[in-house]
Amino acid sequence: MSKPDIHADDYALTLNTSKDMLECMRAGRLDSISIVSNMSCFEACMALLAEAIPQLPFLPLMSVHLDFVEGRSLAGRKAAPDLTKENSDLMGLGWGGLFAASYVPGRRNRIKAQLKREIKAQIEKAQPAIEKCMEIAAASGVRCGQKGLRIDSHQHAHMIPVVWEAVLEVVREEGYKLEYIRNSKEVLGIFLTDVSLYRTYRPVNFVKNRILYFYSHKADRHARACGLEQMYLWGLVMSGRMDKERIEKLYSKMKKKADRDGRKLEILFHPGVTLPGEVTPEIAQEAAKDFYLRGDRHVEKDAVLNVNW
Repeated sequence: MSKPDIHADDYALTLNTSKDMLECMRAGRLDSISIVSNMSCFEACMALLAEAIPQLPFLPLMSVHLDFVEGRSLAGRKAAPDLTKENSDLMGLGWGGLFAASYVPGRRNRIKAQLKREIKAQIEKAQPAIEKCMEIAAASGVRCGQKGLRIDSHQHAHMIPVVWEAVLEVVREEGYKLEYIRNSKEVLGIFLTDVSLYRTYRPVNFVKNRILYFYSHKADRHARACGLEQMYLWGLVMSGRMDKERIEKLYSKMKKKADRDGRKLEILFHPGVTLPGEVTPEIAQEAAKDFYLRGDRHVEKDAVLNVNW
């Protein structure tokens, strides 16, 4: 039985989000993190991480958190006009637009070409900073198990067909050594085993679970073909409120299912809290209201720090 991977998304989304995640890292409670590279605070957040590394018990694995729904285009509006808002380099197509583009033949190829430019730009900004952190860890005698490139995405957008194709084409064309790409495959049945929890789930999260599960099979095939570890994700149905109480009710069942199927269980948290003053045009206002600014974001940080795995 392997230990689950305790993962936190959205490092460098905002400065305070990153500080909260650093607190979890200092406590040795995060096995891996995802880093957003297309926000204005990226350099400041990476400087905070680099400074903290010598005092960390270990350096978590670090993924490039590709972002096509918020932040700014790093490729630029001229290179990615369909991905950005009019007369702006702010991301504007959104999850729904990317999803729709996957099924419109003429538009699909144009969007994929722009996505490839954006993916390459985001990796080229994030990965050198990640490698610098790995070098600091090695020089400081801080353990880090990472060797190559790790990829996931904001709102799991890399699972959308046209995005998935673009990501793998960039990896192949640039010769990146890819050691991990998230498979957003979450087992639904586990959440239905405890009737007392039914009313605590948001119905929209069940929809997300089913859509991403449908697209997860291509990620399974890729993992098998490339010798990557198969995985289950836990963090969709309970997204926004991965609290200690519900986790402890379901953990043994979720872990047993992953072990039985020979998969690594990645437990996804968003333990960083965004402050009202950090909500800039780079952040979607609806996401800020419904998710980033919610008071119960603190429950995810509490769970990271206090659940006994």
